[in-house]
Formats: sequence, C-alpha cells, structure tokens
Amino acid sequence: MIHNLNFDAVVLANGDFPTASIPLNILKGASYIACCDGAVIPLDKCGLTPNVIVGDCDSIPASLKSKYSAILHRVEEQETNDLTKTITYLQSTGKKRIAIVGATGKREDHTLGNISLLTEYMQSGLQVVMFTDYGYFAACSGTAEFKSKPGQQISVFSFGAKNFRAEGLVYPLHDFTSLWQGTLNECNSETFTIHADGNYILFVNYFE
Repeated sequence: MIHNLNFDAVVLANGDFPTASIPLNILKGASYIACCDGAVIPLDKCGLTPNVIVGDCDSIPASLKSKYSAILHRVEEQETNDLTKTITYLQSTGKKRIAIVGATGKREDHTLGNISLLTEYMQSGLQVVMFTDYGYFAACSGTAEFKSKPGQQISVFSFGAKNFRAEGLVYPLHDFTSLWQGTLNECNSETFTIHADGNYILFVNYFE
C-alpha cells in the first residue's frame, strides 16, 4: 500500500490535524517532519518535535518561537502559500519523496488549492502524496498503476488530460469536462491502472 512507503520527509500543513490512524502513523513514524508555520502548535501539543518550521512565522506564539528558534526557516514572500514554501525548502535539501498530512479541513478554498498543487510538485520532479483522514491524493501523468482491493473507492480528477482508459475499475473512464465526472468509481481487482495523455489527480479511499 502507498501509505507504507518510505518518505524522505513528512509535511504537516495547517489544516485539520490528522485523527485517523494512517496519517497519524505516517506523522509519528516520520524520520523528518517539516511544519507549515502554525502547524507546529498542534504538533507540539501531541508531543512530536519538528525538524524545520517554514513560513513567515507570524502565527506562531512567542513561546514556541523561542523553543524552536534554531529550526525556524522564515520565508517572507507572499507569492506562494506555506505548503509550497515548505515543499520548496525540502526540495532544496534533496528530499524528493514527500508525504503531506493536515492539508485539508478548515477553509475549503485552502483545501482545494492544496490538492491542486500536487500536479505542480509532480512537474518539478517530486513524488508527493497527500494523506487525509479518509484516503490519499496522488498526482499522476500518463499511465499509473496502484495496488487496491475489490470494493475500494477511487476518484479521478482531470487537469487537462485526454484519452482516459482504465483496467481494474467498475466504471469505464472517458475524457472529463468537469471535475465531478471522474468521482465515485470503484476497484474490482487487486490492482488498477489508469492511462491518459496528460496530468490528473487520483483519490483513493482507505480500505483496510
């Protein structure tokens, strides 16, 4: 399963702190934790220590700024969000396989923005997977194969891709003109494969 992969780093974004076992275990088992600015507050409360905190640091209380002063990486520019600032920092240190947790919830506009950024991270040469309390998002291009279980729920979101087809899914794929059209599909085998010309984002529901 993709959540058992070894990641170079885990990013904790400042959405809802994870509560499900899979994202929590990914966070707790991380060899390197990068916090997006104020996400250090719930991380510190749960007894975990970050390796770096990235952002303008305006939302971090003075006590935590003092506690973690040695690992604060301030980025003042406002052209990108804290998640992208953190991913960019990790890439600059040579980390390419990155898990993101805590990037959904709270403001829905931030959630949509964070998910859509996965295609940009993929295009920059990174392997980034976003884990929520319900499943994971992964950006893909061309042909992608995933392990699955019969009955596992998936959704496909096209970002300009064409010529969709798939094996291992209950419902056939076609070229989508709206984001909702590729949702609510289902696996019917131990693996599924998606083919397309271009970029798309896949959501796979946890199925233990």
